[in-house]
Amino acid sequence: MTDIIILPGIGGSGETHWQTHWERTNPRAIRFQPKSWDRPDLPDWAAALERTVAATKNAPLLVAHSLACLLVVHWQRVSSLPVAGAFLVAVPDPQSDAYPPEAAGFTDPPEGKLRFPSLVIASSNDPYGKIEYARMRAAEWGSHIVEVGAVGHINGRSGLEDWPSGLTLFQAFAESISKRA
Repeated sequence: MTDIIILPGIGGSGETHWQTHWERTNPRAIRFQPKSWDRPDLPDWAAALERTVAATKNAPLLVAHSLACLLVVHWQRVSSLPVAGAFLVAVPDPQSDAYPPEAAGFTDPPEGKLRFPSLVIASSNDPYGKIEYARMRAAEWGSHIVEVGAVGHINGRSGLEDWPSGLTLFQAFAESISKRA
């Protein structure tokens, strides 16, 4: 049985965010906990992810949203802990005008293929990252990509609630990984 680590972006994925819904309904899901959700610090967030992954019994699946996608890419280059795969939703473009200045430490993610399977989920009208950016990053990281249409930043404001179609994508991704093992 695979553990699931929920990795919110800035703000910590509030009550209406699909990540919060998934965490509440899945007893295998745990949320990593950096010191501050509102003042992201890459070393702190990476240390929090390292602690959370180290505490799992099995190689976990990472469920990252927004800034946490960039965290995963930075972290996986410096950590040797096993990860089953990463579900990367709404990858932000650090060069975007909408990119938050408080997340400057997460820019310039390392280049190259990720060391574990990954799936990028992208919206055609994400204000934090154009679909072309998501496609480029998916190709660079060796990730598959699913484009889910015009659903904004795929967050609480997108009105997705528990995002059943996203959960179906996640479950299919998790199943594809278990078949590889």
